[in-house]
Amino acid sequence: MSRIAYVNGQYLPHRDASVHIEDRGYQFADGVYEVVTIVGSRMIDEEGHLDRLWRSLGELRIDAPMKREPLKMVMREVIRQNGIRDGIIYLQVTRGVAPRDHPFPDDIPTSLVMTAKRLSMEKAAKKAQEGVSVITVPDIRWTRRDIKSVSLLPNVLAKQEAKENGAYEAFQVDEDGMVTEGSSTNAWIVSKEGKIVTRPTSNSILAGITRASLIRELEKNGIELELRSFSVDELLSAREVFITSSTSYVLPVVKVDDQVIGNGHPGLISLKLRKIYEKFMSADA
Repeated sequence: MSRIAYVNGQYLPHRDASVHIEDRGYQFADGVYEVVTIVGSRMIDEEGHLDRLWRSLGELRIDAPMKREPLKMVMREVIRQNGIRDGIIYLQVTRGVAPRDHPFPDDIPTSLVMTAKRLSMEKAAKKAQEGVSVITVPDIRWTRRDIKSVSLLPNVLAKQEAKENGAYEAFQVDEDGMVTEGSSTNAWIVSKEGKIVTRPTSNSILAGITRASLIRELEKNGIELELRSFSVDELLSAREVFITSSTSYVLPVVKVDDQVIGNGHPGLISLKLRKIYEKFMSADA
């Protein structure tokens, strides 16, 4: 089955999908995006992702491409036409097409594109059972990391450094030596005292939707959580480390830089939290 993309009102073969050379997303990174997990042909945390999309658009003063309900209909149609049971749908919204000039152009339509692809749940489960490694890198991003902007070059550089070092992810570290988040994930630890810790939301990190859902599930299950920053030293000495994201779910980390975490195997708490999140996904789907 050939992949189908949605581009500004048209469903097109993926190979033929394109945007104008003067789209401001291409020339200025003047746009935002969302990635929504699909399980059993249904979207997980759909409302949370759309809430964040509308917030990001508002922060950048970009008009929504359409009202929320029609957007949901288009998303479902993209999923249907691509025959996705388990995978992701990607949405990108830019300010639109206009002659290149830094100030906002007047009266141009917002651009909207969507794509979808399949992902293997079996591969994700295998990765969780083995655990992954991460490295630490300086956080060189702008100060509005709470906006899910398409301006991702620092994240790309961090992810590439991780790849070149044989790691799955890179944890970014601020000027005070505190971990902010991964290049495409939120960072968590289980402290030496057994407390689950993750950084609170602010302009310093993206408010992950999987992160938010896991926090709600922790509350439902009576599991204590500390919302605070943690240092690289605390990270390296943690009992367990894990990451969350729409595509990683809850993923144990077994090595940071050259330091083995715990006994070098996925921690019991991390695996328990993954099962809790998988149960939530099954209920949501």
